Amino acid sequence: MRLCLLIMALVTLAGCAVNPATGRTDFVMMSEAQELSLGRDAHQQILKQYPRYPDEALQAYVQQVGERVARHSHRGQLDYHFTVIDSPDINAFALPGGYIYIHRGLMAYLGSEAELAAVLGHEVGHVTARHGVRQQSQSTAWGLLGQAVAMGTGVGAAADVTGVLGNAVVRGYGRDMELEADGLGAQYLARGGYDPQAMIEVVKVLKLQEDFARDQAAARGEQQPVGSYHGLFDTHPDNDRRLQQVIGPARALVAGQQEVNREAFLKRLQGLPFGDSAESGIRRGERFYHGDLDFTLAFAKGWSIINEPQQLVGQSPDKRVLVAMMLEDNPRRLDAATLLSQRIGGRRLRAGEPLQQAGLQGYTGLVEGSVPRRVAVILKGDKAYLFIGAAKGRAASATEDAQMLAAISSFRPLQPAERKLAEPLRLQVLRVAPGQTVKALAVGSGLPGDAEATLRLLNNLYPQGESRPGEWFKTVR
Repeated sequence: MRLCLLIMALVTLAGCAVNPATGRTDFVMMSEAQELSLGRDAHQQILKQYPRYPDEALQAYVQQVGERVARHSHRGQLDYHFTVIDSPDINAFALPGGYIYIHRGLMAYLGSEAELAAVLGHEVGHVTARHGVRQQSQSTAWGLLGQAVAMGTGVGAAADVTGVLGNAVVRGYGRDMELEADGLGAQYLARGGYDPQAMIEVVKVLKLQEDFARDQAAARGEQQPVGSYHGLFDTHPDNDRRLQQVIGPARALVAGQQEVNREAFLKRLQGLPFGDSAESGIRRGERFYHGDLDFTLAFAKGWSIINEPQQLVGQSPDKRVLVAMMLEDNPRRLDAATLLSQRIGGRRLRAGEPLQQAGLQGYTGLVEGSVPRRVAVILKGDKAYLFIGAAKGRAASATEDAQMLAAISSFRPLQPAERKLAEPLRLQVLRVAPGQTVKALAVGSGLPGDAEATLRLLNNLYPQGESRPGEWFKTVR
């Protein structure tokens, strides 16, 4: 009886609603008011997790382009918010209710305002078709059903089985939803006066990203990295038959001259940081520089640096040893040993010793446990820099612990000559002069690695394309 009542309750909670974009009846468990509330709450969390790019002119421009597309959508009455995230990642995403984000890194590779509108239109398509709401509803329903079966049968594993099934159904948006978002976005582009072909051009841009990443990984003898962009753009080629089919109807909406606005868009990119920004800190090989916070530190040769909003992580080449650094306030000006003792929560600290480097005070030691960890605190003004070093699933060897301690001990204020190293590379837009080649433009660009290949990628010329005299070209200085 209890199982029957729970399943009846699930059916009561579940609802069907007409999709405003497709006209189909969808399974949803959330009203529009709840959707808007969910988006507002999640938006606040996103802003805490991801830094907003501090250029109000560019933010306003992206908002303007996004609104132009969104007001021609099936849910043009929503209050849309478009935000540029200060990150070099190639990504864009949308929250329910009209909150849409594009990473600065993706903007650098786009070639026109129409392509920017295509990315934003794709994300608007997710909002108008309520893909996030449908995903959330399916996930909730599977979870409730799993609980009902488990309680009714007394077999806890039943919940796990249905949970796995539910996750399989809703993981990612899936090819069909992404195609739907592309088709809707192309319609909104055409109605907004942009060329819907820009949707195909963005697919080309992002496919070249995959080609470049694969070729660079192969040159280093590494496995090809997984693409970061969630959308359909990284799941099919630009000549895909189904993509052409969903873009096709948008072409029928074209009336008169459709805008591309390449020059106006490229001028907006002038001076845009390429790669890391000054606000987040600059990675140069195994060394990290932060001008605003006035510090630098270095990791062992061959280590990679992962710069996240909440922490900086140095990782060994085999990814089995790491050192993470976090920043927190120290308003009470506690000494390093006391602060470290508080942060390890009463666990025993072994081999504790003070750190004194470049006029800064610190303390370090090993936290005992099943897997001992190297921990440290370095004080700088009213800030405390916390370090945690560990080897994956085991105690670090003496050599590995020495590498961790060396990274921690390298932390120091910037020297005057290093201030420039804490400044980012920036995009510079120019017209190609007669006889000027990509190879010549790459000389002195300051780009790490294969600068020539990177410039070709930036200008949609990868792998062997060449610029023409008089054309606009993005370089890096």
